[in-house]
Amino acid sequence: MQEANEMRDRLMGEFAEQYMEKLFYFCLKKTGSQIEAEDLTQDIALQVITALHKGTIPNSFSAWVWQIARNRYSVWAKEKHDRNESVTGSDIDDYEIVDESENILDEMMHAEQMALLRRELAFIKSDYRNIVVAYYIENKSVREIAESLALSTNTVKSRLLRARQILKEGMDMAREFGKRSYDPQKISYNNICTRPGELGQPWTLMDSKLNQNIFLSCYDNPMTAEELAIEIGVALPYMEDTVKYLAEQTLLHKNADKYETAFPIIGKEAIHKIHIYYEEVIPKLIALITENIDRLMDQYKEAGLSYYGPYQNYEEAKWMLLPSFYKSLYELCESSPKIKLGNSKRQDGGVWDVLAFEACDFTPDSVGFHCQTNGFVHYRFSYKGIHFRTPPNLSEEETYELLLLVKNKAPKQIAVAERLVAYGYAEELYGKYFPRVSVISERTCRSFVKFCNKKKHSTDFIEHSQRRGEIHSEIMKLLDDMNQTVWTILYEDLPESIRNQTAMVDAILESICTASHTLGYLVKHSLASGWLKYDETTSASVGAYFYMR
Repeated sequence: MQEANEMRDRLMGEFAEQYMEKLFYFCLKKTGSQIEAEDLTQDIALQVITALHKGTIPNSFSAWVWQIARNRYSVWAKEKHDRNESVTGSDIDDYEIVDESENILDEMMHAEQMALLRRELAFIKSDYRNIVVAYYIENKSVREIAESLALSTNTVKSRLLRARQILKEGMDMAREFGKRSYDPQKISYNNICTRPGELGQPWTLMDSKLNQNIFLSCYDNPMTAEELAIEIGVALPYMEDTVKYLAEQTLLHKNADKYETAFPIIGKEAIHKIHIYYEEVIPKLIALITENIDRLMDQYKEAGLSYYGPYQNYEEAKWMLLPSFYKSLYELCESSPKIKLGNSKRQDGGVWDVLAFEACDFTPDSVGFHCQTNGFVHYRFSYKGIHFRTPPNLSEEETYELLLLVKNKAPKQIAVAERLVAYGYAEELYGKYFPRVSVISERTCRSFVKFCNKKKHSTDFIEHSQRRGEIHSEIMKLLDDMNQTVWTILYEDLPESIRNQTAMVDAILESICTASHTLGYLVKHSLASGWLKYDETTSASVGAYFYMR
């Protein structure tokens, strides 16, 4: 009994590893439909696994599997025939199988050929497809077709003949659809949009899985619309329209009849190399940056000031201070690029660039910008689903009312103030409204500079200043090393067309080193060190602040 179980387990493993993909392509060729192929493949797999569980041990495993596949396909074809009792249309005379037999298998073969023909019509160029459809489906004459397309009758006849040849070749072959036709990939984007286009470009064009897989397929790999249709498994007419529009929107480059992705997509291997490096360097950076912030806040306290204002406690303010200080320090590093993405003028009034990343599951929760309006900024944290509790983007009206509260003034509109309370940006006590956000004021910063210029300070203040100078030098060295390391990884990953643009590579480096993923590493390791704290009482307004000039 144990030997039989071991044999069964071995055969099941062999089936999963060696037959599933082959069966899918068998079903895809037979059905001409990805969805139907997936269903038929699952049906065949279920039959095989059920038989093995019941104790069937075939003499020839391969022959047995393919016999089951053929049997299940016959059942599928008969059921489909019963659902569609009649097959309409004689699309191509040479491929029409005249039903002279009462044998149901002949009818199923005819249905299969018609399905193959319809499949191939979807994958030939429009120049040929339009003529085939007009002649065989719309029953137009060669002369009528020539007149409607402004072609000579000889040209129509020539293309019709060529179309028949192409269709026959396609129907006779096992169409090898690319992996993306049944395993679509996903990419993420960095928010580097100074001003979106009138139609919301580029973000309205980024989320579509079809568009994402076009970008991945064409990245450093120019492809025709026909090649893309096969790779992704989308009918050519739809693919032609899609790539044409993406080229018009400057997301694809077109050279002759081939398309290539017009923006950088950082590959998973490069992201993993950066991940390994970050896991080593970010904890060192965090130790220095958080010590620098703690010491500076103590110095502000001695000066009788609060760097982050009176409306949030220090634990809440830390969520804003960490990314803000990191980005300011990064800009101060001499090797940090001064060129930034996001300034390219596009159609429909847009000013934007796109930087994409292949999806991967080893990077930490990201940190992005939720709202940037009239001096109000809110960092958006994915950690522990904080972003799901983050309030909606504030309107001009709401930002104005919050600014009044920050200035210690009464709200103009109580209903708006109540909304701010509901969002977590304000609170109501004894009939008065108070903000719940940090406030960074230029006036406060100037007052601190004046205090620093005084000749007499406490021993602690002087020790903080000296140590912060040492910390700053150490941070600059680490950031310089980060720039060099990440730049090298990017240079090896980027295609030659981008690599040769030094300014572009520098701008990509700047974007990645200050990107939401990088900020995510800062939050991850700050939480691990205990400097940042999170529990169920953490406010949804953490990371929010007003910058007051």
